[in-house]
Amino acid sequence: MTSLPIINLDLEAYWDYVFDYGVTYDWKAEWYYGWDEIDQQIFGNIGYTEPNAFHIRRYYTYSDPSAPHTQVIANAISGKTFQGRYNWGFWDLLVWNDVVTLDGVQSLNFDETTSLDSVIAYTNQTMVTSRYHAPRYTRAFYEPEALFAAYEENIEVNENLEGFEYDPASEAWIKHMKVLLYPVTYIYLPQIILHNNHNKIVGVEGSGNLSAMARTVNLNTGTSGTDPITVHFNMRFKQNRDMKGESVDIAGGRLMTFGMCNLNTRNKTRSEGEEEEKERHYMDVTMLFNNGLDSTFVFDMTDQVQKLYKGGVLTIELDMDTIPVPIRPGGSAFDAVVKDYEDGGTWEFPM
Repeated sequence: MTSLPIINLDLEAYWDYVFDYGVTYDWKAEWYYGWDEIDQQIFGNIGYTEPNAFHIRRYYTYSDPSAPHTQVIANAISGKTFQGRYNWGFWDLLVWNDVVTLDGVQSLNFDETTSLDSVIAYTNQTMVTSRYHAPRYTRAFYEPEALFAAYEENIEVNENLEGFEYDPASEAWIKHMKVLLYPVTYIYLPQIILHNNHNKIVGVEGSGNLSAMARTVNLNTGTSGTDPITVHFNMRFKQNRDMKGESVDIAGGRLMTFGMCNLNTRNKTRSEGEEEEKERHYMDVTMLFNNGLDSTFVFDMTDQVQKLYKGGVLTIELDMDTIPVPIRPGGSAFDAVVKDYEDGGTWEFPM
């Protein structure tokens, strides 16, 4: 029998950066967008939701604990215990949660056929054009649903029944083993805070994109894939939010990703002088102005994403007194660092 406990689902437990930075990460103190009933309907819970159904893959390696997988036994369960029969020898065990969505449509796919030694989770491309990672990927990808996984190797079922106990009710020898599942998808909370907006920007197109995130994750190792892609996510616009006594407008949302490329967050360590990723992370959002025109704002989020590699709040602050209203249709591409404005000149956006 195998027990499947889930660790604390509070975001504070997952966004624990004390080991890396020496301070407690208080995400609520910098999250001004909030979370109301409409956000709940659109995005779901702001954090993780505890699953209650799981997929189990059992791999029998006979008498060699290091042997590659040549066969698999697939099981699906409801609840957090599993009981099955095992031959003498060694077993590997992979567990991940069943996916439940608000609309019943699932974006996650699982590749179990390329190799029996690993299960790869991935999503497909949307119809949204991406300005990054071309020519290999010309469109943004769907964000994955919340996914947890655990992999246990070299579980011995010996003929001496060491570690087993007899259960009279089932008339079987049982070995109890706890399996701890970890998240392999990571939540980001992007928010674009508009100071002095005065109804200059009146809304957002309803979505955004974040580049240079991993396309896949290996459920056996917990390591994300090496291919960088752009993830498409939904956003919403709120007016008159309180920020330390100031009334601001905010575009915000909730984004789920496989995290940065080629990274296992369970053994991630940060040190001074650590080499940064080659890829930079850009977030683009199309804003709607009060004259009916729109502009696409592009922000370099590299520092924030790399620092919050397990997820967290991604914040951009704009002083709208420094940003002109576009005068031609078609959308101008603003850059939060430096970008040429369509009517000439260079505009620096304070961050």
